[in-house]
Amino acid sequence: MNNIARNFLLVGIVSLLVGMAWGIQMSASGDHGLSAAHAHLNLIGFVVMSIAAIYYRLTPAATGTMATVHFVTAVLGVVTIVPGIVMAVSGSGETLAKIGSVLTILSVVMFASIVWKHGFGSN
Repeated sequence: MNNIARNFLLVGIVSLLVGMAWGIQMSASGDHGLSAAHAHLNLIGFVVMSIAAIYYRLTPAATGTMATVHFVTAVLGVVTIVPGIVMAVSGSGETLAKIGSVLTILSVVMFASIVWKHGFGSN
């Protein structure tokens, strides 16, 4: 497996483990007040990262510098949007959530341009 695919998959798996543990904690405590942040961690952190991992594994021609920038931006997005949502829900401000949202959408725009340029599958 190429490094970028492996890195995306590892971040996805870590996100899933943290997200699942967080979900169990919310269920055990009966406090689901942070479920929006939990959902974003599972969706962006696991699902989106795993889709990127699969894409880069199946499309090795796409694993250049732009893929690395995509990875860094995607990781920065998830590690800022999730605590940012926690802060927003708890009334501590929305700035971090906004920054995370912008980083996340930028990473998706990058991914879209990479897919557009390289297509899907071995070239």
